[in-house]
Amino acid sequence: MGANISGIDADTDADNYAPSPKLGDIPESCLALVLMNFDPPEICQFAGLNRAFRGASAADFIWEEKLPPNYRSLIQELKIFDDFSMKLRKKDIYARLCRPNPFDGGTKEIWLDKSTGGVCFSISSKALTITGIDDRRYWNHIPTDESRFQTVAYLQQTWWFEVGGEFEFRFPPGTYSLFFRLHLGRASRRLGRRVCNHEHIHGWDIKPVKFQLSTSEGQHAVSKCYLENPGTWVYHHVGDFVVEQSDTAMKIKFSATQIDCTHTKGGVCVDTVLICPWSVGKRVRTHL
Repeated sequence: MGANISGIDADTDADNYAPSPKLGDIPESCLALVLMNFDPPEICQFAGLNRAFRGASAADFIWEEKLPPNYRSLIQELKIFDDFSMKLRKKDIYARLCRPNPFDGGTKEIWLDKSTGGVCFSISSKALTITGIDDRRYWNHIPTDESRFQTVAYLQQTWWFEVGGEFEFRFPPGTYSLFFRLHLGRASRRLGRRVCNHEHIHGWDIKPVKFQLSTSEGQHAVSKCYLENPGTWVYHHVGDFVVEQSDTAMKIKFSATQIDCTHTKGGVCVDTVLICPWSVGKRVRTHL
């Protein structure tokens, strides 16, 4: 009889047994709400945990939050997507925007910073106004694989160094930094190795280069520095500007000048102008 009672108790325990909940048992909708609080790279890492996280990480409302608030008009105005691409899921649109997207005849590129979703721009030397660029005695456009545009403007010698440009765009709100990417010397490859020709480098240690930016909202920034470190690409920080609202376009004007005609200067490559969110610019400055 005791054996029968024990059997009854065992059957009752089996009927009442419930397996412990597992990570994969959490509803995808709940997981998605949690994932909203993480940065895009972290969300992608969670997607590798199991099927539930993978499904949750693809939720449109997560990636809608990570995209710039004006991403639809951005895509339409710059014509960087076709109509089919606009029908993609928000995660796929984010991934497409994180790639370099050329526009304006291939002389400019836009992309999103993968970690923050911040909008970044790069402007080729061919889209800049360079005094004397048409005179081959002074300037030349030379091909190179060290530029995202595969070409840079190379100065042999001049009395009047003046490079400038302007850019108008409806920036998402935030603080942005602007840089000139310059290189002393002419880099090339010889027998598979990188070499740098210093032949024309002169004049940059006498007077500093003056960098300036101004915005249509009345903001101004000025910085000066001597060009140094031959053979190394350097991002020269011009300054920062603030965008408070994105419903109107802001025009940015920028320049790099050394126009003291008491001496010549030469041997510099002008690659691009970079405009990026301040947080991205901080990383750029850290690696200078």
